[in-house]
Amino acid sequence: MHVLVIGAGTGGLCLAQKLKRAGISVAVYERDRTRTDGLFGFRVGISPDGSRALRACLPPDLHDTFRATAAIRPRYLNMLSEHRRELLSIDNAGMGTIEDEHSVSRMTLRQLLLTGIEDVVHFDKKFTRYERHDDGTVTAWFADGTSATGDVLVGADGTGSPVRRQYLPHARLRETGLFGITGKLPLTEQTAKLLTPKIHRGVSMVFGPRGDSAIIHVMEFNWNERGQVKHGIGGNDAELLTRWPGLQFDNTRDYIMLGFGSHRRYLPENFMSLDGPALHRILRERTASWHRDLHRLFELVDTTTCFPLNIRTTETVAPWETTNVTLIGDAIHTMTPGLGVGANTALRDARVLGENLVAARDSGTPALDAIRGYEERMHGYAWDAVRKSLERFDGESAVYKPGIGRLALAGMRTGMRLVNHLPPVKRRMAAAQGAERGHNRAGEGEAGQVREHG
Repeated sequence: MHVLVIGAGTGGLCLAQKLKRAGISVAVYERDRTRTDGLFGFRVGISPDGSRALRACLPPDLHDTFRATAAIRPRYLNMLSEHRRELLSIDNAGMGTIEDEHSVSRMTLRQLLLTGIEDVVHFDKKFTRYERHDDGTVTAWFADGTSATGDVLVGADGTGSPVRRQYLPHARLRETGLFGITGKLPLTEQTAKLLTPKIHRGVSMVFGPRGDSAIIHVMEFNWNERGQVKHGIGGNDAELLTRWPGLQFDNTRDYIMLGFGSHRRYLPENFMSLDGPALHRILRERTASWHRDLHRLFELVDTTTCFPLNIRTTETVAPWETTNVTLIGDAIHTMTPGLGVGANTALRDARVLGENLVAARDSGTPALDAIRGYEERMHGYAWDAVRKSLERFDGESAVYKPGIGRLALAGMRTGMRLVNHLPPVKRRMAAAQGAERGHNRAGEGEAGQVREHG
């Protein structure tokens, strides 16, 4: 069995790690020219589902390195008004969930997932089309005129997936009406003074007027601004970081991540084509009435890190006839950031598909059975995550509607304040959120699925 993976994103690389570790031939084709291209330096929250997938797919020493390269875990989940007044704050440590969550830099995670599989990843390969053959193989073609042939082709090429456009031309993306701006600034003595203790040690959501919102998250790592292991980081973590080759490709340093979201009616028509300085001006203007420290954070954002986001979601796709072409991650189920599980669902896809392919190889059953088993499972958990993510981040929500938006925002804030003063209700809310992120999910036994469908 030889597997072609299109796209060296989170899901594609995790799948390649699993397959190579199991001795299955795999090749990854990525359109970026080098392993350091692309803007990957922003936060990814790894949930228990994502952590289980990484543990199942990575070699043990690389999984230990993953834990050593994660940022300090957020202790608090904060909901704030634009005046920085607390609406709701959940202490994750008190809820018993902090050990199951990890915050990682997207660039760091990419370098980690590339470690040990550099020989099977091919950069500067822009996929154009594929062709399936009567002998059961499939050929991928690239813009430079080259091609590659394998037994299975996996589209892991993101929201704009060319593989999906050819394979499932009826699959559609839906506009939510919401857009975002992401940026970051270094964590320094000066910028740290703009943070309250809870904001410094938490993930904070700000709910402003007209539905404007923001997320603030501080990312602190075990290495300093020169890429050297920090003083006081000892034991296994220091040893792992010192010998990890990925650190030399990683430009991640301690930073504050800021994300801003707004409805399209309040943004320029050419929003998606704006450059960093223009986006930064919007950030400053839209947060001018916010608490002075919050506004100052947006003022200090590095304009070169600002980029626009069109927040879209995939419309549910009915099951299709299984072939030797399949899709994982955003290539099939793009979702809003409402639940924060997009990358984690991609990792789960990689685990399920990878374990099924390994089981097919070991049992002598056809790869199609492995793919079918993966797709049947994915159609359950992925579309559920897409739906729930949209429920929490949709431009059709009342808070974005003129006239009633103020009342909806006031009602939402009142509800949060009420929950904040009712510990039993707060615990139930935290438990429900933990369940959505897989805190209480037992081992799922993905490897056995191929046998059930074989």
